[in-house]
Amino acid sequence: MSDALVNKLKQVKLAVFDVDGVLTDGKLNFLADGSEVKNFNTLDGLGIKLLAQSGIRTAIITGRRSPQVERRAEALGIDHLYQGREDKLIALQELWRDTGLNADETAYIGDDLPDLAAIRAVAFGATVNGGHQFVAAHADWRTSRTAGNGAGREFCEIILAGQGKLEALYNEYL
Repeated sequence: MSDALVNKLKQVKLAVFDVDGVLTDGKLNFLADGSEVKNFNTLDGLGIKLLAQSGIRTAIITGRRSPQVERRAEALGIDHLYQGREDKLIALQELWRDTGLNADETAYIGDDLPDLAAIRAVAFGATVNGGHQFVAAHADWRTSRTAGNGAGREFCEIILAGQGKLEALYNEYL
């Protein structure tokens, strides 16, 4: 990991996640009654819990509204949830106002054009393997895993590694 990347990661106090295309595989699945089904990966969930355990606040900003996202955020102890927000940068600015944090203390992961302004606005902007190539060209880093398959966990782990906390967290499981 480069010194420049470590310097960005050391300052992170807030990790922000998009949902569809990051914490899920991006597919929209609807049942016959019109209700939506989302699949989340437990690897991502533990990563988010590790962030919280290390004192890093977490948030979701998503363009869609879903009761499944609300339940998942609650189950993981995610601090802030913004749903139905097409303009992710405005939601991110509201989040900073609500938390007293700022861009230099924020990491954001997204996969597509609605995430681009947020990715560019933060200290550490990331995208997923398989995300839109234009977004990847503007991100600081890209996961090796794909969306819904542990990409969120990688994002959590690079933040924790950059802060020198990852190994100690792992050792708690020994």
